[in-house]
Amino acid sequence: MSNNVVVAGVGMIPFTKPGKSDAYSAMGEQAARAALDDSNLPYCAIEQAFVGYIYADSTAGQSALYGLGLTGIPIANVNNNCSTGSTALFLARQAVESETVECALALGFEQMVPGALGAIFTDRPGPTARFIKEMASIQEINKRAPIAAQFFGGAGQEYANKYGTKNETFAKVAEKARRHASRNPFAVFREELTTEEILESPHIYGPLTRFQCCPPTCGAAAAIVCSERFSRKHGVDQPIKIVAQSMTTDFENTFAEHSMIKLIGYDMSKAAAVRVYETSGIGPDDVDVVELHDCFTANELLAYEALGLTPEGTAEQFIWDGDNSYGGRVVTNPSGGLLSKGHPLGATGLAQCTELIWQLRGQAGERQVDGARIALQHNLGLGGACVVTMYQQ
Repeated sequence: MSNNVVVAGVGMIPFTKPGKSDAYSAMGEQAARAALDDSNLPYCAIEQAFVGYIYADSTAGQSALYGLGLTGIPIANVNNNCSTGSTALFLARQAVESETVECALALGFEQMVPGALGAIFTDRPGPTARFIKEMASIQEINKRAPIAAQFFGGAGQEYANKYGTKNETFAKVAEKARRHASRNPFAVFREELTTEEILESPHIYGPLTRFQCCPPTCGAAAAIVCSERFSRKHGVDQPIKIVAQSMTTDFENTFAEHSMIKLIGYDMSKAAAVRVYETSGIGPDDVDVVELHDCFTANELLAYEALGLTPEGTAEQFIWDGDNSYGGRVVTNPSGGLLSKGHPLGATGLAQCTELIWQLRGQAGERQVDGARIALQHNLGLGGACVVTMYQQ
């Protein structure tokens, strides 16, 4: 990167179940204000803002930020499915790195409704129609199961068929998520569950049971990024470097290989990770803590291999050896991840960022990863987009 970019401040609010949150505008304002307070910067220092959400009308970003001030800055509204929050971060980082501005805000929020995700506009083709058509050519569609669970459950089943992975292995990912979330006051699900309890919950699709699927969630999170010189000039405390970041979309293999694993974005994740490792000069073995996109347990298992945390075909052993948690090789999703912290779609990428900044500053409380200096973030959206970001103390 030609202009060194740092995260100057982060903020988020506790995630909640649908129906128990403030309005999206209030949540967004609260998270942005928390990030400003964390950075000790006034709102007038922000030169551009990128605001991510899915379930809100156009210019909802302005509605959330106008409570902080009417400063006339550009506010761009961002929607990139589940990678929306990190897409806003990508754009904010890019604006600073290119020297278009010296300080930018990335904000994400979501006010969701109960139940599985569904189409909002039914009078036009959906953007994932090609993905659904391809899925139907690979596996049987179950009209009773949520469509997202069929994508990721199908990918998990394909992996299990290939490597003989036990159902208990997928459930152990959810057990780990609940254990980590029990230490996180921002998480929705803080009650620990055993692997047996997770397996006994209602079956959804493939190896997935109910407790292996992320919940609809309301929440907001924000990050302020600035140049290193701006950080020094304004006395920002504990800035954390963004040493590399990559955003990818789908490749020909997404559809050409007729694989559920490819269809849910494995190649996007792998390509973004490789670019980040090459740009930063930091490899997966150097990473101390990871927040990755565990919308379903199957995707966490696949992400281990896509991100190079363990070789292909070895994720099951990686899980059973405890290499994905405290005392293992790399702590994954210390926040509890999407499975237990929650998944307010537009906020997720920035919640991941917030957790990792706290980890690198040593501010994560009971879930602190000892000696964390290098952190990796992975945020994925079907349709599709993936953002991988590397942070360094």
